[in-house]
Amino acid sequence: MSLHIGDQAPDFTAQTTEGTIHFYDWLGDDWAILFSHPKDFTPVCTTELGKLAKLMPEFEKRHCKVIGLSVDSVEDHLRWSKDIEETQGAKVCYPLIGDSSLTVAKLYDMLHPNAAGTAEGRTAADNATVRSVFVIGPDKKIKLMLTYPMSTGRNFDEILRALDSIELTDKYKVATPANWHAGEDVIIVPSVKDDEARERFPEGWTAPKPYMRYVHHPH
Repeated sequence: MSLHIGDQAPDFTAQTTEGTIHFYDWLGDDWAILFSHPKDFTPVCTTELGKLAKLMPEFEKRHCKVIGLSVDSVEDHLRWSKDIEETQGAKVCYPLIGDSSLTVAKLYDMLHPNAAGTAEGRTAADNATVRSVFVIGPDKKIKLMLTYPMSTGRNFDEILRALDSIELTDKYKVATPANWHAGEDVIIVPSVKDDEARERFPEGWTAPKPYMRYVHHPH
């Protein structure tokens, strides 16, 4: 069954580099980034795992946990982690799910549910669609989905930017404009009529068009 933004994120139990994880229990009341990889010991993914390790303090400030997935065993993940630390200068400090049975990849609609067998004998190209990012909220709902080609390294600065927007707009009745960054003006959502907007945003707003009501970043 296909997953969409707003759907309940599938729960699962899996072996990881930090032991057995029951996903919902591990998530608790936090936000989470689940990001996946088609194969261990691949060059682009090696850089991604290292970059995310360096950015972990930024995710922690946002009360966002990080969990990785690769369609290989936990033992391979642990060996790969040594290469990542050596080449990227950062220790992998978040759990990596071992998914050699392809269970979680299928659960999150990253592989066709009829994909046969296990990770053994499958190449990165066979698992090309297992290069996704999911942002999952404390309510266990999917807030964002991104899937990248194998040749394009993911931009985690953009994922942080999107996380800032999602967390802000989850709390306030606002949306964020193109290329928005934290601290910049936001837009009152159309479902908030002017009377309600005056109560929520007593400082007022600027409106180049009636449906485009800009206010300062709420706090």
